[in-house]
Amino acid sequence: MNALIKSATIVDSKSDFHNQKVDILIEKGRIAKISKRISNPNNYREIKLDNLHVSQGWFDSSVSFGEPGYEERETIDNGLKTAAQSGFTAVALNANSNPVIDSYADITFVKSKAQNKATSLYPIGALTKASNGKDLAELYDMRSAGAIAFYDYQNPICNPNLMKIALQYTNNFDGLVCSFPQESKISGNGVVNEHINSTRLGLKGNPALAEELQVTRDLFLLEYTEGKLHIPTISTAKSVELIRAAKAKKQNVSCSVAIHNLVLTDDALEGFDTRYKVLPPLRTQTDCRALIEGLKDGTIDMVTTDHNPIDIEDKKIEFDYAKYGTIGLESAFGALQTIFTTKKAISLLSQGKSRFGVMETSVNEGEIADLSLFNPDVEYQFSKSNVTSRSKNSAFLGMHLKGKSYGIVANNKIVLKS
Repeated sequence: MNALIKSATIVDSKSDFHNQKVDILIEKGRIAKISKRISNPNNYREIKLDNLHVSQGWFDSSVSFGEPGYEERETIDNGLKTAAQSGFTAVALNANSNPVIDSYADITFVKSKAQNKATSLYPIGALTKASNGKDLAELYDMRSAGAIAFYDYQNPICNPNLMKIALQYTNNFDGLVCSFPQESKISGNGVVNEHINSTRLGLKGNPALAEELQVTRDLFLLEYTEGKLHIPTISTAKSVELIRAAKAKKQNVSCSVAIHNLVLTDDALEGFDTRYKVLPPLRTQTDCRALIEGLKDGTIDMVTTDHNPIDIEDKKIEFDYAKYGTIGLESAFGALQTIFTTKKAISLLSQGKSRFGVMETSVNEGEIADLSLFNPDVEYQFSKSNVTSRSKNSAFLGMHLKGKSYGIVANNKIVLKS
């Protein structure tokens, strides 16, 4: 693939051309030249876009596509197309399909469905068989097939001994264990954050305590086993404190936060709209502030969209019975820029690769072209016309966002929004 990107501002602190407006020549999938002005004698495809900015490719550590089994929610093909148009050159796929991705053959299947796509798919294998929390899945076999981590998506491991054994076993091959931060006996049947709004609206509460107890337990187990742990989608101020203290003790722990838990609070529940039914639940403004501070000081390692398409039959029903989840790929950049600068938003979208064993790049001559293309300044109201996903269950519909992705240049391919 050969192309010439014209008049693009590079946003990449690792680049020799950071903050400069340049032309970028790509030949055979690599950045051949970066200069103020590059001619096009070979008549390569030119990419000229309004207020074009370029950064290293964005990575999302938690996406769900449904396939196999829930293709009505999303397919791998359209999911990767959505990711590419949203600026992501790599995504980690959760195991919450039907059947659950818990074997060598399952990992091989999803990888085969993602071949020759612009966005790279990195499968996460289930930690336990069928994600039922009883017996460990075939972890080493899945690692051999290409699994980058192990996670029972949004299913907490109730048995602490099982988590202990998982951390010990994966230590033998540097495997990354993910543990959903929720103590199920405390959360009970709670569907929203337990606080003033849950009481006022008459909805069952899921207290912050449920998350913080599980985080505390897992950090104790991590210290005992000296394993490698990732805690996905934390949502409370206390969780930030706990992980900050663990990192101060040099424990091998990382964590992420979902973008909707940064931007939205449980005040959004006023209209009982199930688009805001997510797990962990939307918390308070105090929690949002602590999560943002955790990102700024490095306690929280990465953001994720926690993209989870849900079909309309499972969302447009009573709040108690609706499934958890929101899509988030299409709105990720625009939502982040409502609270962070462009430089910080791009940095957050690019973080987490090394933790999950994903190749890191920079916008420099000689590097593989793995680029996200975007306009950071356009402001707009997010609507269904901005959604490429099959499911439309976005918590950001109707919100005013800032910044849009144009697409990506990656894996020897160009994908741009039409």
